[in-house]
Amino acid sequence: MSVEVERKFLCSADTLKTLEEIGACVGQRQFRDQYFDTPKFGLTLRDMWLRKRKGCWELKCPTTVDGSEETSGEKSKAAALCTRYKEITNLPEIQLRVKEVIKDVCEDSEASASQEEEESWLSKMNLVCFAEFTTERRSFTLEEEGVQIDLDQADFGYHVGEIEVLVPDGGDVQSALEKIERTAQKLGLTGDQRVEGKMNVYLRRKHPQHYAKLLSEHVL
Repeated sequence: MSVEVERKFLCSADTLKTLEEIGACVGQRQFRDQYFDTPKFGLTLRDMWLRKRKGCWELKCPTTVDGSEETSGEKSKAAALCTRYKEITNLPEIQLRVKEVIKDVCEDSEASASQEEEESWLSKMNLVCFAEFTTERRSFTLEEEGVQIDLDQADFGYHVGEIEVLVPDGGDVQSALEKIERTAQKLGLTGDQRVEGKMNVYLRRKHPQHYAKLLSEHVL
């Protein structure tokens, strides 16, 4: 399990030009994401995001701020522009975490085939797909060790960049924040407002009631 520390940005032509000059493109790919929750938003209202991408499951869970991190001046501003989530990719652990949150699990007989098993655990936990979209992604790396930059174009018309550092669970998040801030400066990024991610924009456009509920609970 790792912690994803990430800052999103809007990629202008100047930013792209700088990125192509100082970074190395490491690939371009397309993927389709499906996100799941209960009809009453039992996961997302807890800022938990269950996703299926290319047949693989991932659960993003909120992580607490490390008390050792500096919280004054420029460092706190840099931290405020980033998101932090634990990423769980082991399916049995994902199912356990989801089950802990969702109490009304229906204990049925087990299905046999793999697709039936997948549909079975989703239906047992009353999980349904609430978002589905395709993303075209270009990925870059810089000399700064461990930093990846993704440029995403979603099929619902939103283009966003992400500076990402993965930290082992319990690792040095402050160091990751500093790497992201240095990278943002190299790219000439300005502004002190957190940029919306793909899911925020998708929900605002496609499911405004779900979006409003998450806003009212201070998840978004």
